[in-house]
Amino acid sequence: METFDPAELPELLKLYYRRLFPYAQYYRWLNYGGVIKNYFQHREFSFTLKDDIYIRYQSFNNQSDLEKEMQKMNPYKIDIGAVYSHRPNQHNTVKLGAFQAQEKELVFDIDMTDYDDVRRCCSSADICSKCWTLMTMAIRIIDRALKEDFGFKHRLWVYSGRRGIHCWVCDESVRKLSSAVRSGIVEYLSLVKGGQDVKKKVHLSEKIHPFVSKSINIIKKYFEEYALVDQDILENKESWDKILALVPETIHEKLQQNFQKCHSSLQRWEYLKQGINCQDNTKNDKCGPWLEWEIMLQYCFPRLDINVSKGINHLLKSPFSVHPKTGRISVPIDLQKVDQFDPFTVPTISSICHELDAISINDEGREGNEAESDIKHRTRDYKKTSLAPYIKVFEQFLEKLDKSRKGELLKKSDLQKDF
Repeated sequence: METFDPAELPELLKLYYRRLFPYAQYYRWLNYGGVIKNYFQHREFSFTLKDDIYIRYQSFNNQSDLEKEMQKMNPYKIDIGAVYSHRPNQHNTVKLGAFQAQEKELVFDIDMTDYDDVRRCCSSADICSKCWTLMTMAIRIIDRALKEDFGFKHRLWVYSGRRGIHCWVCDESVRKLSSAVRSGIVEYLSLVKGGQDVKKKVHLSEKIHPFVSKSINIIKKYFEEYALVDQDILENKESWDKILALVPETIHEKLQQNFQKCHSSLQRWEYLKQGINCQDNTKNDKCGPWLEWEIMLQYCFPRLDINVSKGINHLLKSPFSVHPKTGRISVPIDLQKVDQFDPFTVPTISSICHELDAISINDEGREGNEAESDIKHRTRDYKKTSLAPYIKVFEQFLEKLDKSRKGELLKKSDLQKDF
């Protein structure tokens, strides 16, 4: 992957917003078929410009206005907010208290930094292929629950461009949910609780909820390779002491002795499972398979930023934004290929702009008559770059949204017919 030089960003953004940003699909998404008048016009956008200049309460009449403003401002970052009672760019003219956030997609934000107490390969903003599996498990666990437990159909998963992932749930009924209901959903999806000072962050009872058991089944598919091989969570005394802090003290001594005889995390994990499931444990000790699951969940279960999900007026970084530190584009993730998604192969703004330059030079050399040239210019430029497959994922998501919306409209018209 081509290296990214932040000094080139202003010029690259100009080219990106002029020739590569997928405005038509983007407007089609946020307009939701134009069924509700003013839906797009009442949507808040926020731009972060060069030198961290931050502009909130932007709003636009249509796709053309949005395009013109983005090409004029060249934002370093774009955030999407709620649909308000009035146009956000006129919020200062509205009577105090009347300007209210009314609707927004249900969103989830999962940041790798929140796993720093359990990942051993990286910390802070750094990621690598060894810890990215945490994001793969997060998508699989949360997406299954959103689809099967809640029945939400339209879920767009997006790579943030650096160290995390976002999910936008776009069903019409979901966009209308209150903050209280959003809080309830995110609470249901949260199992890891407690700050830095809390050692044990997952507590299960003997009666396991189906959501928990299904999540454990997903983690089991990844646990050995991710936790015991790549992260080596029982590599040495320092690392295994962290895990012993999560099980009853009465079995610590026996496990310490057995761990010292072993040569790998894989062997130590087998001893741990035997120790916590052992029939010899006193009845006062809460030993059993759920102790093993508590450890697995603490080390692998998704860690959601609750405030992002529960607030209707909370802003979230837009798909197809450029991350100013990495240069990577915030691209949709294909749910059919979650395990193959690699953040390090995501196109950077440098790579796609250079691809476009190379194609333009070739096209100039091959150009024939004017009519042929016109057809070439009408072809969307992003289709000629490595951004194309990600926009296709977005288009497929939009097709399903459109189909679902048309189906609902047909249902309503059928119900209204007089027989």
